[in-house]
Formats: sequence, C-alpha cells, structure tokens
Amino acid sequence: MGNFFKSLFSSGGAESPEEEQQKTDQKNFDILKYDGIRALRINQAPYAIKCFIEALKLKEDSEVLAQLINAYASRHEAEEALEIAQRLVALEPENLAALLTRASIYHQLEREDEALADCMSLLETDASNPAIHLLLGRIKKALKDWPGAETDLTQAITLKGDLADAYLLRAEVLLEQNKLEEARQDIDVLIELAPEEEATYLLSGRIYEKAGDMEAATTEYNKVFEMNPFNEEAVILITHLLVNNGQLDEALTLLDEELEINSDFIAAYTERAKIKRLKGDIEGAVEDEQQAAELQPEAEDNPKVAPPAEVVPGLL
Repeated sequence: MGNFFKSLFSSGGAESPEEEQQKTDQKNFDILKYDGIRALRINQAPYAIKCFIEALKLKEDSEVLAQLINAYASRHEAEEALEIAQRLVALEPENLAALLTRASIYHQLEREDEALADCMSLLETDASNPAIHLLLGRIKKALKDWPGAETDLTQAITLKGDLADAYLLRAEVLLEQNKLEEARQDIDVLIELAPEEEATYLLSGRIYEKAGDMEAATTEYNKVFEMNPFNEEAVILITHLLVNNGQLDEALTLLDEELEINSDFIAAYTERAKIKRLKGDIEGAVEDEQQAAELQPEAEDNPKVAPPAEVVPGLL
C-alpha cells in the first residue's frame, strides 16, 4: 500500500541516476551528431569524423553511421568507410541504400566478388532500381565482362532514360567491343544530356581515333582542352596524336607549356621523356623520368579515387 501512495504522489519527484544519465547521454549525442553534420557541410571532414565517432560511442545510430561513411568517402578513406558500412548493414539488414553503398565501396576497393554478391542480394529485393544495374555495369566493366556490362547498363538506361553515367559507361564498353556506331549513338545522347561534360568529348575522340579518323579525334580532344586547359587526359591524348602523326616538336611544345602551368603533372614528364628519347635527347629524357619517379610516391599517398555512393534516404 505504501508503494502505491509513493508512486501516486511522486510523479514530479527527482529522476533516478539512470534516467539522468540517459538524458545527459542523449543531449551529448545530439550535440555531437549535429556538430558533425554541420562540419561535413562546410567541408570540415576531419572534425566531422571525430564528432561522429564520439556520438557512436554513446549510441549506435544509422544516420550517424551513414554520415560517417560520407565523411570518410570525402577523404577517399575507403577501408574506414567499409568498416562503418559493415556496421550499418548489421544494424539495419533491410536498409537497401546501405547495402548499395557497401557494394560500391567493395567495388572501389576492387573486391568485385563481394560487390557482386551485394548487388545480387539487392536485385532479389528491387530489380527495377537503375542504381543497382548501374553499379553492376561498373563492376562487370572492371572485370572486363563487356557483354555483361553492356546488358546491365542497357537495363539501367531502360529504367531511367536520362542516366548520363550509364550512357557514358556503355559507350566505353561498346568501344571495347569495337561497336563504334553504337558507341557513337550513346555519345550523341550524352551531348544532349550534358553538353558541358568533358568526359563525353574525350570518349568521342577515342571512338573517332579507333575508327581511324584522326582529324575528328583531334577536334574532340581540342574541345576538351578549350573547355578546361587543365584536363590532363586531354593533354596526353592530344600528345599521342601528335606523336603518331610525327609532330614531335609540337608535342614537346604542348607538354612544355603544360608543365609550366602544372609542375606536378607526372604523365606529362613521362610522355616528354619518351619524345626526348625519340629525338635522341637521352639526358633530357632521364631528367624527366627522374622527376616523374620523385612525384609518384606523393601521388600514391594522395590517390584521386572517386568516393562511394552516399547513403541517401530514398536512394532505393
């Protein structure tokens, strides 16, 4: 009876130590979580990572895990992102966006078998999602399964007709299979979808080059060069065309100009070394080769790797 009256009249009484601790932990969790999100929005990924890690010590939360994956991805720290993706999938096995993100990270790490396994699981649940077929196309392209990649990318395009990434990848796959006319058709669609996309014109040039139309290839590469003089791939492709055409001096001039602008352009040193050897300048070639070798370790420490797909609500 005493316990009954105690409970009846103690609704406004002091909270237990456990309840107070829970409230404190929740408050600290919210502060850390939203500080991390704000930091990530202003490109302060290292601080965001610290906030998310501390928040997760208080509570395993799917949104914080997703944000931490994105933070690691922004720093190209794929192994760390994968560890967090594993935790997110374990926490929410039915979260298809998390599974797609894990598959994307596996692909980035060249663990294609595991990436394929995740994609197959996703297809069992949602075979009509273009993002899954797009990733499958990427994976099969990496495995050089050209017909398989073409099939999946075609399915992605069928499901979402304006998916520019799928058209670009399919055009690359078609080029590998020497299906030049079909690849050209995808390029035409891409130019309509994204007329300012440099990769489209680079690929267009490669298709013309494969067809033996060097003049048209040069025109396409020069379009990219005009759009962005710092596009390294365009510079190298133009250099190759000049060399193949016997225009060694013009190729050297192009590379000299580029290296004046960007002294860390490793491929330019390598290509210039090759041309100098062709011209008999062995000493100059060795100097360029040494410069490229000195820059290489720094490039390996800071790889230009595309981050995996973000975990975004509604992605799947």
